[in-house]
Amino acid sequence: MMTDSAEKSAGTGEAGQCGRGVRSDVHVAIEARDSGGLEITMQSRVAPYYGDAILAQARQVFEVLGIKHARVEIRDEGALPFVISARIETAARRAGLGLGRKASPEKIALPEASPRDRLRRSRLYLPGSEPKYFINAALHGPDAIILDLEDSVHHAEKDAARILVRNTLRAVDFAKCERMVRINQLPMGLEDLAEVVPESPDLVLLPKAELPEQIAETDRMIGELRGRYGITRPIWLMPILESALGIENASAIAQASKNVVALTVGLEDYTADLGVAKTAEGRESLYARSRLVNAARALGVQAIDSVFGDVGDMDGLRRWAESSRALGFEGMGCIHPGQIPVIHEAFAPSAAEIEKALKIVAAFDEAQQHGLGVVSLGSKMIDPPVVQRAQKLVDLAKRMGKA
Repeated sequence: MMTDSAEKSAGTGEAGQCGRGVRSDVHVAIEARDSGGLEITMQSRVAPYYGDAILAQARQVFEVLGIKHARVEIRDEGALPFVISARIETAARRAGLGLGRKASPEKIALPEASPRDRLRRSRLYLPGSEPKYFINAALHGPDAIILDLEDSVHHAEKDAARILVRNTLRAVDFAKCERMVRINQLPMGLEDLAEVVPESPDLVLLPKAELPEQIAETDRMIGELRGRYGITRPIWLMPILESALGIENASAIAQASKNVVALTVGLEDYTADLGVAKTAEGRESLYARSRLVNAARALGVQAIDSVFGDVGDMDGLRRWAESSRALGFEGMGCIHPGQIPVIHEAFAPSAAEIEKALKIVAAFDEAQQHGLGVVSLGSKMIDPPVVQRAQKLVDLAKRMGKA
């Protein structure tokens, strides 16, 4: 199997994947030439149906990139046009061609801007270098998808993933899912922002956040890019706290920008930083998770839990998610679509909780109508904090379609 690789030598470059087991991708190899025009050879499993269209698109991309002379080999495994453009552009850049130019696909209409307090029960991670996961991701119904440029992408493929994610934001309809991008740590993350912010992602996740200055620098860069490209819709921030220092600075991080809408935690890195094993019960991270929730609640942002790494243990996932909700988290990450319905169920109030909350709210409304300062339900007096909690639960149930 041929795989992505960095520039092989001066004047040559390749990108993308092909071979057994590869789907929805294309391998492109480019050799720069001084003359002779474009010599393109192509193999494709869909050649009888789309071969001419693929070749026409390839020539159009080379024209946009200003490349007139090159030898090109294309091995297609059913890639869609936005992937083909990304792989050609990456291979060309690696060959030292078309620098400073972009071969961006036609842009679809943007969805409605994401409100800062929208539901974020589940966010599904998609490796930014694997186009096979992108097209059907929204069908699984997560609240958000994360196009990941960090841990799931090999360091030699950061440039390729950056271009692919940019094209994905332009060309793929993720339906009602919030469109998130996890960038790399700064300063590499600034390169990611320069490529993807012009395509208006809804939210940027900043990994391994430890200091408020990191969030401020990310926010400043996004602001500059929004101004340069005339972007008026918001681009929110979700710092990921993954170290002891990050947890201790949770409050300062949450206050570093008005665009921070949530804090989340990365427990694999956090437990590694502590030098302890990560367990199914999570005793070793209880302090960190509780501190994050408290900081988030105090500052009016959402608290989002880490991913649950064992995709085969749905009972364990349910227990973890129920415990997360009990701690005050509003959602968590997903690394497999099968985790989404379990998480949504765990973070939803039960029928009994909703019924009780509705009774409390109704009793409060009745007391208000009669000018009473005391609220009672049956033989029990209801304190104002209990009414507030009940109203929040009813509001959440309505947003989830449960009430």
